[in-house]
Amino acid sequence: MSIFNFLTLFGGLAMFLYGMETMGDGLEKASGGKLEKILESLTSNVFKAVFLGMCVTAVIQSSSATTVMVVGFVNSGIMPLSRAVGIIMGANIGTTVTAWILSLAGIESSNVFIQLLNPSSFSPILAVIGIALLMFAKNEKKKTIGNIMVGFAILMFGMETMSGAVEPLADVPAFTNILLMFSNPILGVMAGAILTAIIQSSSASVGILQALCMTGSVTYGSALPIIMGQNIGTCITAILSSLGANRNAKRAACIHLLFNLIGTCLFLAVFYTVNLFVDFAFLNDSANPAGIAVIHTTFNITVTLILLPFNRMLEKLAYVIIRVTDEEKSEKPKRLDVLDERFLELPGYALEQGKTASVTMFREAQESLEMAASLVADYNPDVMNKVRKSEDTVDGYEDQICKYLLAVSRRNLNERESQTLSVLLYSATDIETISDMACNIALACKTLAAKESVFSDSAKRELQVEQMVVDDMIRATITMFDERKAQGIYAYYRVVNELAAEMQERHVERLRRNECTVDMGIVLTDIISSYERIADKCIKIAGYLAQMGAKDLDIHDHENMEKRSDYKELYHSLKEKYALPA
Repeated sequence: MSIFNFLTLFGGLAMFLYGMETMGDGLEKASGGKLEKILESLTSNVFKAVFLGMCVTAVIQSSSATTVMVVGFVNSGIMPLSRAVGIIMGANIGTTVTAWILSLAGIESSNVFIQLLNPSSFSPILAVIGIALLMFAKNEKKKTIGNIMVGFAILMFGMETMSGAVEPLADVPAFTNILLMFSNPILGVMAGAILTAIIQSSSASVGILQALCMTGSVTYGSALPIIMGQNIGTCITAILSSLGANRNAKRAACIHLLFNLIGTCLFLAVFYTVNLFVDFAFLNDSANPAGIAVIHTTFNITVTLILLPFNRMLEKLAYVIIRVTDEEKSEKPKRLDVLDERFLELPGYALEQGKTASVTMFREAQESLEMAASLVADYNPDVMNKVRKSEDTVDGYEDQICKYLLAVSRRNLNERESQTLSVLLYSATDIETISDMACNIALACKTLAAKESVFSDSAKRELQVEQMVVDDMIRATITMFDERKAQGIYAYYRVVNELAAEMQERHVERLRRNECTVDMGIVLTDIISSYERIADKCIKIAGYLAQMGAKDLDIHDHENMEKRSDYKELYHSLKEKYALPA
């Protein structure tokens, strides 16, 4: 085997890995974060967790990506550790799909239809279609499909290149002797684990093993322990991902390693013990790609079935290895831990987390406004301090969200993802302004208290009505992060402004009757203006979110909005509901 064969082998490996990465990225982008949301919303049913972990891994073609996701979920508090166990088990089964796809390369027949099942026959067609979609399609979804097709074609071409490069090794006795060493279970497991840890993909290492099988020199006796080791080696990705995470996330990575270590030890112990009495003759036979896929699948399904009833034991064992510290017991969860850097590799899901964080920030601003409004009737310095702290919290949230979204923006985003990112960035700034307005209202009440003045009962009742409608407007705006119904927001916006104008008129009447002072009027006007600004920000946020719904009416098209029957009905019901007391 010449130096050129080695160069061809490494070139084929490079194409294989690149093709797998390209196809995986395309599949992930096509899902748009939906797969991750499915995993996130799992119930505590471990069987459902195993099934969904298997399905998601089969789709994205990477158990490493799934387990890294799980580490991120656990680290951010989205998912409890107990729920992660089932997903990790399912991921091991899902990753066997790649081996079955690659095993199709070994199909040989004179029948045309059977030949078409061989990836080498149809992958060039996929490559041509994929390139055409990438070059000429304007639709982002079609380009993503083209990416998947091209990735698969490159993967299969890399597989064929590796197979062709190692073919001369069949006539090299030294190569056969090296492979015989791996018949020793310990050496075989170590070799599989080290190779997989280096390339960080069990699917890729299984593909390399399947390519070596084409030489006819790899026996099942050598392949079996290597496959076992590959399952252990793939744990390195989750372990590396957990290094900067909290202790619970480290336990998730630990469970992944424990599952594969215990599974490998059990499987090999039982298999070789039975072999002493039965003597499996097939161990000396030359392995083929389909046989490798069978062993890989059988191992993962068997180990999952055996260890599934002991999923709680695995969790407890992880706690024994990584003990709970006193600091961890007293640690309060951070509300924006959902912005985990591990999700940046999954832009669609990272944006979903950005949306979740934005809603958390919005709710904090809403709570701040409610506290500030309570000061109108009864000023309390403690509540004033809480409003200030809440504003600081919102400011911190804005900083975290914007930094996270800017990190997402550096990824390869499609048109829809870029639009979502812009909407979330603009919204974060406006939500922070709402928090500032809540603080303004609280400061206005503080000014009034410092002058030992109080609003009249009628002014208090009017402000209470204004607070109610603004509060409901905020709630309606928050729901728009999931539902793009803009007309309701504009109805609230119009009612807020009409109430503000009517309150100003009533204030002037009270001044004429000497029921109010000019100083108190300035404070009242300041509070009313703050409410109007909050309504302005709500309708701006609603406008951003409405743009993401293609069929929705532009929220700023006031003339056409007012012609809609659903808007008119809602507006009149709100006007009646929030009428100022006589």
